[in-house]
Amino acid sequence: MFFTRFTALGVCLISAIVAGVYLPHAWAVPLFIASAALSAIGLYDLAQPLHSVRRNYPIIGRLRWFFEEIRPEIRQYLIEGDNDKAPFSRAQRSLVYARAKNESSDRAFGTLVDVYQNGYEFIAHSTRPAPVADPATFRIPIGGHDGAPPYMASIFNISAMSFGSLSANAIRALNKGARLGGFAHDTGEGSISPYHREHGGDLIWEIGSGYFGCRTADGRFDPVRFAEQAADPQIKMIELKLSQGAKPGHGGILPGEKVTPEIAATRGVPVGEDCISPARHREFSTPLELVKFLGELRRLSKGKPVGMKLCVGQPWEFMGMVKAMRETGIMPDYIVVDGSEGGTGAAPVEFADNLGMPMRESLLFVHNTLVGAGLRKRIKIGAAGKIVSAFDIASVLALGADWTNAGRGFMFALGCIQSLSCHTNRCPVGVATQDPMRQRALVVPDKAERVFNFHRNTMKALAEMIAAAGLNHPSQLGPHHLVRRVSLTEIRLFSQLHIFLEDGELLTGSHDRDFYSAAWRLARSDSFELAR
Repeated sequence: MFFTRFTALGVCLISAIVAGVYLPHAWAVPLFIASAALSAIGLYDLAQPLHSVRRNYPIIGRLRWFFEEIRPEIRQYLIEGDNDKAPFSRAQRSLVYARAKNESSDRAFGTLVDVYQNGYEFIAHSTRPAPVADPATFRIPIGGHDGAPPYMASIFNISAMSFGSLSANAIRALNKGARLGGFAHDTGEGSISPYHREHGGDLIWEIGSGYFGCRTADGRFDPVRFAEQAADPQIKMIELKLSQGAKPGHGGILPGEKVTPEIAATRGVPVGEDCISPARHREFSTPLELVKFLGELRRLSKGKPVGMKLCVGQPWEFMGMVKAMRETGIMPDYIVVDGSEGGTGAAPVEFADNLGMPMRESLLFVHNTLVGAGLRKRIKIGAAGKIVSAFDIASVLALGADWTNAGRGFMFALGCIQSLSCHTNRCPVGVATQDPMRQRALVVPDKAERVFNFHRNTMKALAEMIAAAGLNHPSQLGPHHLVRRVSLTEIRLFSQLHIFLEDGELLTGSHDRDFYSAAWRLARSDSFELAR
């Protein structure tokens, strides 16, 4: 075993000695240089105190780090199965790539999915399919309750991704694709960059706890600056971000060395100083203050649709917000539900894996609470979390959403290869990097066309799917249309699997739903704390 451990070092030392004896023969020079260099590395490995493997296995121990370095690529390209989700499967990525390139996504010979596996889901089709509807009609009105016109939103839009997290070329391509397809592009909390404005696509301006783009020098909300920005006709809706699915309650920091003049100008922060997104908002501290702040945003934006985005956590807190809406009569035009499976440039492992409620449970909870409080007809619901296919959209709409957002799906359309290096500034395809040389790989006209194609072809697939179910519009989808396998011998409709509250039920107490009724009693409009 001793000789096995030190064989590589021994061979290098002997080769260096032999080659040294025969110098200056031409063949001996490169052998001597290579052997001497490896011998020096091996002797250093023997002496260094940090890595036990290298002390016991000089030279060859370094192969461990080499194989660890290439392990993700080896797994993705050679070992990973089509349906292994890490976090998106090869089948999901291939579907987006095909639709983005206008290639056929049809499959020969039958499904590769095990339809008898627990959790398998499908849509029940109709014996009398409907004519396939025009996907251009798949829109819903949002807002328009205070005299201002509603925004006619597509039911499939680009989720929040900031300039800074994404490259300038990625933002350009996403926004141009959104303009070509007539759907919305959420700015993310990094505010509105010049690259969002170049092509004139519809924008949803997301405002987070840092109030970027509408902040004072000390980081408070600036109503004058907000009103100036909100007046831009390109901005169709305002979205107040309470939390993000991948790292709810965490906040964030963009180190000063990454705060370039462009990012500083976009966010309204000093160049070269740490850019902080606090974990909580400073402009409100109770549900009542929150809804009043939403009302102020609507007033300052002259009636544009105003909503909020959150990952659901403690249920009584959201119910407290709903109680505050009822007490004040001030309510958002929409709520975006972000699931804990949502994406991010970087998040602590515990936050990404073990904090926040998954999207479907969050969506059902928000939908039921609004129905039970008698407010659902007034407030639209969007949902985000690993949505890439027409079936993903249909399943979310069936659980109560009015529309869906996708972030990583549109990143795939841009050419993302899921290298999982978003936080390193070394994105290999120029999507999630600020390196000018790397982002030049992303050619805006070509990728914008792919963003448009992905949206258009997904909507076309959704139109065909709901037509097979006998429906004319996605808004007709309900929990009775979706089916899930719960065992080898049993399937259930979504309407049988989940509780759905009746209109106003929480107010009248007509039913005693253990979870909803108990959480409603704990909720307070004047505080995020529990009622005692």
